[in-house]
Amino acid sequence: MTRELGFGRRAAVSGRATSLVILLHGYGADGNDLLGLADPLGAHLPGTAFVAPDAPEPCAGNPFGRQWFPIPWLDGSSEAEAAAGLARAADDLNAFIDARLAAEGLGEEALAVLGFSQGTMMALHVLPRRPAPVAGLVAFSGRLLEPDRLAAETRAKPPVLLVHGDQDPMVPFAEMERAGRALSAAGFEIYAHVMRGTGHGIAPDGLSVALAFLREKLPAAG
Repeated sequence: MTRELGFGRRAAVSGRATSLVILLHGYGADGNDLLGLADPLGAHLPGTAFVAPDAPEPCAGNPFGRQWFPIPWLDGSSEAEAAAGLARAADDLNAFIDARLAAEGLGEEALAVLGFSQGTMMALHVLPRRPAPVAGLVAFSGRLLEPDRLAAETRAKPPVLLVHGDQDPMVPFAEMERAGRALSAAGFEIYAHVMRGTGHGIAPDGLSVALAFLREKLPAAG
């Protein structure tokens, strides 16, 4: 049984949503951590609604935050617990995506997903395994989990924008190249942007590149 995820929503500036962006937060945060991106993005995407779910579990490493799945080197969990948590969270996220698309009256072609850190890990794991591709995936400061399984398990190939700070102390910058190689080898359309001098965060230049990508990929986004 899937777990229902709480979420925040920002309506389309135009008043009617013709597209949707789902924002997936990182380890130890919650949906509110990214929902504020609806302000700078929504001003240039007037037909886009934004939703930001809370991850399904209390964070073992931060009692005030949430986690999609445990991370062994941060919280002392086992690799088996992490793998089981990822599988369960993937089911939760798939159910959430289906429910939000139905509620907005939209199809996958009108959906983009923006993830940060562990939210990016979820997006890169879940979206290629869905039946139909979304319009685009913006992957900030994360990594591709289980890259050796990607090609065999891919069902959909949304375009992917990889964005990473070259001074990231949490998720090494090298993970962007590793993800890009695996995704390219599996036939994905890949874009990349390096946030120079940036640690584990979203810099203004990265957000600008993400906005341009979303404007290009979402229907009637402008």
